[in-house]
Amino acid sequence: MFNTPLPTVNELPSTRKLVRSTVIALLTAVGLLVTVVMPSEYAVDPTGVGRALGLTQMGELKIILAQEALADAAPPQAAAPAPAPQVAQVQPIAKPAAQPAPTPTSALKTNQMSVTLKPGEGTEIKFEVLKGKSVGYEWTAVGGPVNFDTHGEPYNGEKGYFHSYNKGKQVKSDKGEFTAIFDGTHGWFWRNRSTNDVTITLKTSGDYLGVKQ
Repeated sequence: MFNTPLPTVNELPSTRKLVRSTVIALLTAVGLLVTVVMPSEYAVDPTGVGRALGLTQMGELKIILAQEALADAAPPQAAAPAPAPQVAQVQPIAKPAAQPAPTPTSALKTNQMSVTLKPGEGTEIKFEVLKGKSVGYEWTAVGGPVNFDTHGEPYNGEKGYFHSYNKGKQVKSDKGEFTAIFDGTHGWFWRNRSTNDVTITLKTSGDYLGVKQ
């Protein structure tokens, strides 16, 4: 049997220290709950730290998997009984007169426009294009080469987000076609890095809704 001496009053932590330790532990727990547990388990990220660490995406994936599991576990609905077949008397049907097939209307649009850039000046021309629609284009720069970026921005997308289809530096022309990967505005940005005025002429043909310049 061991006799352990009891601690003296001076060796015991004071009430102030106990309260401070409790408050620190509580704040730490709340911080972990908000920045780690809630994003990773429930995809709730009020501070944005969870998405930066990849925990919010983990929580979203868990929710999707749980929804799919519930859908798989749901009992199949019984099919409604098929109605009893009815015997109908066959009546001769008059053959309708042949109608000419309607001529399909093309959704393709064509445009040609020009813009002049002073030294150091930049501009862009955008088209409203829906996902899966294609636009063919050809542009030329007269007066000197330009830097360009062919890109698109989704409707109601995150601020600063864009998708680049093609880009280049010190180029006098470009030709090709792009297919929109989302609904939004798609087009070109040019910058004149020369010491002369540069005129850019753009020709387009495709299934787009309108032009924004």
